[in-house]
Amino acid sequence: MSYRAVDSAEVSPDATIGDGTSIWHLSQVREGARIGAGCVIGRGAYIGSGVQMGDHCKVQNHALVYEPAVLGDGVFIGPAVVLTNDTYPRAVNPDGSLKSASDWEAVGVTIDDGAAIGARSVCVAPVRVGAWALVAAGSVVTRDVPAHALVAGVPARQIGWVGRSGTRLEEQPDGSLVDPSTGAVHNVVDGRLEEREA
Repeated sequence: MSYRAVDSAEVSPDATIGDGTSIWHLSQVREGARIGAGCVIGRGAYIGSGVQMGDHCKVQNHALVYEPAVLGDGVFIGPAVVLTNDTYPRAVNPDGSLKSASDWEAVGVTIDDGAAIGARSVCVAPVRVGAWALVAAGSVVTRDVPAHALVAGVPARQIGWVGRSGTRLEEQPDGSLVDPSTGAVHNVVDGRLEEREA
């Protein structure tokens, strides 16, 4: 495999890293993680044990991707994003003893192809962010996000739709939605965004 990791990065020999991936200063990639080809792992980012990441993903500086997160191809994780993995977080058990790995069950965040999570957002597991969705910066995602949805706030709520360009779609007089960046025309059918055939 041909990937680049700077000297200050900590990459487990038990991780699988795809060709052309770059891992930057002070980042950590744990054992069992699988990172696809052409990815960028930014300064101080954390990729947990067994995390699965597709090709051409970007994990920006100081983002924390806890296991067992699954990221599709082309996913963007903004600076200081956190993908959690504990539904009932506690440092100790009810009897006061320190929790160990066997005292809780990790649950993950799934982010489908092309989706983007804005800076300092938190995705509270278990949630799924659909393909090409966009989570606005500073949001807290506590429930599943449909494909192409634009969500924002605490907790995150849908405020619109985005195309593959990430640009907010503009509603037309006939009820269709147009991507101003690409001209692609979409319709909402049964709560899902569908692109019209050209």
